[in-house]
Amino acid sequence: MKTYINPKWLCVFVLSLFQNCSTLFNLPINSEKSSLGEITSYTTELKNLPQPKEKIVIGVYKFRDQTGQYKPSETGSNWSTAVPQGTTTILIKALEDSRWFLPIERENIANLLNERQIIRSTRQEYLKETDKSTQTLPPLLYAGILLEGGVISYDSNVMTGGIGARYFGIGASSQYRQDRITIYLRAVSTLNGEIMKTVYTSKTILSTSVNGNFFRYIDLERLLESEVGVTQNEPVQLAVTEAIEKAVKSLIVEGIRDGIWGKAVEDFTKYKSLIDNYNNEETINSGKVIGNKFPNNYRQKFALFADIEGQQIKGDYVNPNWNVGGKMGFKYFINDHLNLELNANILKLQNENIFTRTYIVSEINLEFMILPKYKLTPFIYAGGGTLSSKKSNLYKAQVGGGLEYLLDKNFALRISSQYDLGFKDTWDDFVNGKRKDQAIRIAFGVNFYIGKK
Repeated sequence: MKTYINPKWLCVFVLSLFQNCSTLFNLPINSEKSSLGEITSYTTELKNLPQPKEKIVIGVYKFRDQTGQYKPSETGSNWSTAVPQGTTTILIKALEDSRWFLPIERENIANLLNERQIIRSTRQEYLKETDKSTQTLPPLLYAGILLEGGVISYDSNVMTGGIGARYFGIGASSQYRQDRITIYLRAVSTLNGEIMKTVYTSKTILSTSVNGNFFRYIDLERLLESEVGVTQNEPVQLAVTEAIEKAVKSLIVEGIRDGIWGKAVEDFTKYKSLIDNYNNEETINSGKVIGNKFPNNYRQKFALFADIEGQQIKGDYVNPNWNVGGKMGFKYFINDHLNLELNANILKLQNENIFTRTYIVSEINLEFMILPKYKLTPFIYAGGGTLSSKKSNLYKAQVGGGLEYLLDKNFALRISSQYDLGFKDTWDDFVNGKRKDQAIRIAFGVNFYIGKK
């Protein structure tokens, strides 16, 4: 007897599912009121800077997008620009927030001069009888420093990647894309045209998506399919704002350090902490490479490592048990990618109520680091080794791979798996079939790098 689902209850279930998913992923289901614009971390830092003795009058004629970059599109041409066109306004807002500068209108100076001319003409026409001194407009402020530069680069898909899996009609996946903008800002003296200081900042723009799906035949004529997902794109405007604010802060600090702000800065002691922090940031940044890479010397010439392993025999008996073992060893880096590894470890093989044996193992491996300059890198390795016990001495080969993540200059975490391939079928003292005895290991460990490149 077949059971049929009432369509009304199916609709209620589906609507409930979407409502719950909406809550789960925080998807907007109602319109939102307008609000004040978001601030970045550097907005707060600018507002909290120690103040100068007097503000510096500064002019900005043009700080524009110089990339000519259009938004990337997978469906065809897209004539929308990748970078907001109001970067001059963003820069002026950053200058105001810092409270170091007194920005004056220069981007639309023609509008300002026209309006002043209208005021002057109106006064001459209708105030002929009054004192001429009341008709004179005060002079415009002039800037001792001009700011120039702009957004000079927008690089799409600097890094892309993802991960996913599907089993028995149920799957999930995640993808990410990273773009990058670059900004240059320079201060120019209006007295002699000297370029007093140039700073350069960059900011990555991250886009991520998470998706899940279900695809399965309920019976011969019924197919059930469902999908759920969420995508999040970092706003380009906020990324540009953050990069510009960082550039303004860098300009202020480097100007204090190099003494270009003149009488605006007198007591350097109150800026000492600010300058020290900036110098430290420059030191750390000196080895930075695009794509979250680290300098060559972050992975040094030698490394000591230790692993804790889960081990299981793949032999001739049934009911193999998982056991805990350990491994310690030494690595010598031939070059950035390739290293030679020597290690010693304990391998315990056990089948429940049938067989137990512990081997002392020594191995030699050749390991290949796929992305040695990145903080997170996959690696693969292969080699040979010996197994020693009271009853026998055996030989084997092994292959493995995993991931390594650098926590700091010398310390890294590793997760890996290894497959041991025996040359004989006598690891468990039982010969059965053509397949040689094998073992699988899953390890978690640490690397400690020493020495210099």
